[in-house]
Amino acid sequence: MADNLYIAATEPMSGKSLVALGVMELLSRRRARLGFFRPVVARADAPDNDIELIATRYGLEPGRTAVYAFTHEEAQRELAGGRHDEVLKAILDRYKALEAECDFVLCEGTDYTGVSSAFEFDFNTAVAKNLGAPILPVISGRGRSADEIHNAIQVAREVFQARGCDVAATIVNRADAPDLAGLRQELASAQAQGEPLFVVPEDTALSRPTMGDVARALGARLLHGSSDSLRRDIGHVRVAAMELSHFLARLEPGTLVLTSGDRADILLGSFVANRSTAAYGLAGIVLTGGLEPSLQINDLVSGLSDESLPVLAVNEDTYETATRVHEVRAWLRAEDEAKVARALGLFEAGVSVEALEARIDLQRPSRMTPLMFEYELMRRAAIDRQRIVLPEGEEERILRAADILLKRGTVELVLLGDETLIRRRVSALALDLGGVEIIDPARSPRLESYAAELHRLRKHRGVTPERALDMMRDRSYFGTMMVHLGDVDGMVSGAVTTTAHTIRPAFEFIRTRPDVSIASSVLFMCMRDRVLVYADCAVVPEPTTAQLADIAISSAGTARMFGIEPRIAMLSYSTGESGAGAEVERVRAATELVRERRPDLPIEGPIQYDAAVDAAVAQTKIPGSEVAGRATVLVFPDLNSGNNAYKAVQRSGGAVVVGPVLQGLNKPVNDLSRGASVGDIVKTVAITAIQAQQQEDEA
Repeated sequence: MADNLYIAATEPMSGKSLVALGVMELLSRRRARLGFFRPVVARADAPDNDIELIATRYGLEPGRTAVYAFTHEEAQRELAGGRHDEVLKAILDRYKALEAECDFVLCEGTDYTGVSSAFEFDFNTAVAKNLGAPILPVISGRGRSADEIHNAIQVAREVFQARGCDVAATIVNRADAPDLAGLRQELASAQAQGEPLFVVPEDTALSRPTMGDVARALGARLLHGSSDSLRRDIGHVRVAAMELSHFLARLEPGTLVLTSGDRADILLGSFVANRSTAAYGLAGIVLTGGLEPSLQINDLVSGLSDESLPVLAVNEDTYETATRVHEVRAWLRAEDEAKVARALGLFEAGVSVEALEARIDLQRPSRMTPLMFEYELMRRAAIDRQRIVLPEGEEERILRAADILLKRGTVELVLLGDETLIRRRVSALALDLGGVEIIDPARSPRLESYAAELHRLRKHRGVTPERALDMMRDRSYFGTMMVHLGDVDGMVSGAVTTTAHTIRPAFEFIRTRPDVSIASSVLFMCMRDRVLVYADCAVVPEPTTAQLADIAISSAGTARMFGIEPRIAMLSYSTGESGAGAEVERVRAATELVRERRPDLPIEGPIQYDAAVDAAVAQTKIPGSEVAGRATVLVFPDLNSGNNAYKAVQRSGGAVVVGPVLQGLNKPVNDLSRGASVGDIVKTVAITAIQAQQQEDEA
């Protein structure tokens, strides 16, 4: 079985960073201990961008599990001295030290900044062969016809075969042919038997530098804006040397404005233009000549912008600055979640992960890690895209999460809120939410029909037509009614509203499934090396024996739905027969009820938390149990113990918590923590989509 893979570009600017990111995302689904290796990097006095990207996103340790062997200068000096074998041996030694720490090592070849492309191609081939790594060639399709790409593939394959290298698959990256399907068909004849060939399209957004790239390249000072504002993509560069009105006529979305630091008129005019209409959406401003605005102008700028439009300052003059800006290269950086999502979306749309997995013989691991869990969520949600409504459409975290979800191709989205305000915020945040439906419930043509349905469902509870109309203006009720009537497949809310306000409408008219006596919730607790399911920590305060059994069975089903093999621990302050009391007996009775109803489910209870998750403790307290020490689903006896336990583990143990995820409802509605991060929202939406898929399959 291959425990490594070598990504080798055949020429400069092939986009191997995107390929490395996509492959690492795939590996994170199957292997727990990953390593990233580069034989040669550009320089030692600055971090290598790809090592930094991979190490940050996948939790690797620079210098230990994300390493390099030589800088370009060091390697060229050794090679020029005729010490080719010594260089390869040193690379192999460095690699072997890394290999000992890892289950799988992804290697990425050189950047083609050396003496010649032909020399670097041969060098990468020799390195891959000595590491015993199958090669994943990356061929540039940019500006090439199908025949030209076909020839490039054939040349690369002949060289690899002549050198005795194995080719895992071939990726044609940055393909900009107008008919990609036709290109794939034409290239089919270039495939070797059993060797997959994938085509990933060009995306100009990935080749656009951000304001952060410009700031780093120019060594600029940030005068206005936040670190988030530096993620804005630059689509155009305009030097402002003319009078303001003529300059404004030349502005376009994504424009970087270059102007002398004493041009207060251009600075203020750019801010007013950016704020006045969604048609501008500037990338940012660079002030040149070492000149900075006066205190009074700075105060005006701060007052004009409630969103972050970055303003940078440099000492160089405008001409020199413009020249350097045009040389700035776009980089993929882990902190730019939207760009990473776009890159992964492109990779996953162009590459069959199943075919690539088969070529490098990845097998399913016995334990689900947090990275595997997240990858599986995004992959499964994208297979059959569901339509999810987000009632808090004006909230910045929701908008950023929507941007990532759309770029990743995970779901279709509906945002609720004031359309003008949402579009203004989307523009100010430099997001791309094209294709998203925005609905203002108070102005929607669906309002009256939704209200009539609510009155029909709740009139036995005293809800009048007038009251129903008023309730339906509430975004939580409106979004839930969209789910109930099938206008969307699921709903996620709670970033700025309470849990009660989010889930009350669902309990009122979506209601629980016929085979479930009570709706409950689970939390996915993403530990360092595993994902556990906690239930119920959010909904049912004091479950009865029957309800506790229902929660356990529902939680096992939810765990299995998301790739976690359920082994249920019914938690108590006592293990086995060691204790007694009403609370212990309730847990014991619930455990027996689960065994009667679902004899196929491994379950242990009552059991203490340490015996449930620690194999050594389990061996002492309850030897021979198939669950003790290996539990994946932990059912708490009541809301008080569950809520406190998860927060203790989250804050003291550093666990990442996803949820609560509601279970037992007829249709999926999920709540967010009010402190939810953008990543939390992304994962919860993906979970909701998978729940909707499951219910669709069962219908």
